[in-house]
Amino acid sequence: MWTIFKKEFSQFFLGFTAYLSALAFVLVSALFLWFFDNQFNVFNTGNASLSSFFFIAPWIFLFMVPALTMKMIAEEQTNGTLLWLFTLPIKTYQIIWGKFLAVLSIIIFCLLGTFLFTLTLENFILSDQSLDYGAIYNGYFGLFLLGSLFAAIGILTSSLTKNQVMAYVFAVLSCFIIYYGFEGLASYNLLGSADYYVQKIGSYSHYQQFLKGILDTRDLAYFVVIIGILLQVSIINLQIKK
Repeated sequence: MWTIFKKEFSQFFLGFTAYLSALAFVLVSALFLWFFDNQFNVFNTGNASLSSFFFIAPWIFLFMVPALTMKMIAEEQTNGTLLWLFTLPIKTYQIIWGKFLAVLSIIIFCLLGTFLFTLTLENFILSDQSLDYGAIYNGYFGLFLLGSLFAAIGILTSSLTKNQVMAYVFAVLSCFIIYYGFEGLASYNLLGSADYYVQKIGSYSHYQQFLKGILDTRDLAYFVVIIGILLQVSIINLQIKK
């Protein structure tokens, strides 16, 4: 597993992928939070918090993470290197988990760059005020789990097709459905009491709990279980190809 991880990690960080991804993530977030005149601008909200960032970041991840994962398995199949991996003394689950952890390293790298936003906020608050660091750190943890979920979805779609563009499109669509699709469907109140359970299938309501500063084991279990299932399906799919 660590062999695969180091291979993917090296490709990300010795090239420009990791740095361009982090730069794009920080830049887009900063433009909406500090420069563009919109409802997410910190100066317009009048609140010394990162609530706007935690609203914008999932949508950036929704398009960025599938771009990182679309070639993970699909490119290996196209180039024929997947067959070479199968000949090595590496378990199928080690291939999937190694690639998954490599994507997580970029997600963490992107999030670390945005800690500058917290330092900036400290310069705008009054001397007798303080930031709610508990809510901020909890929000970052929830955002990391959401990014991990998108990564697991991206790896699964990449294992289903040789076409990287198709893998990207399917991943973006799947990430949108699991993040906001079920939440949007539940908002129409078409199913009565079942709307609550439809809402809980999606990740939006669980992510919102983290933003409220609530660390509930049920929300944590949701992300861990769904990510585990997605990766297991990817492992099974790769085993079938083997």
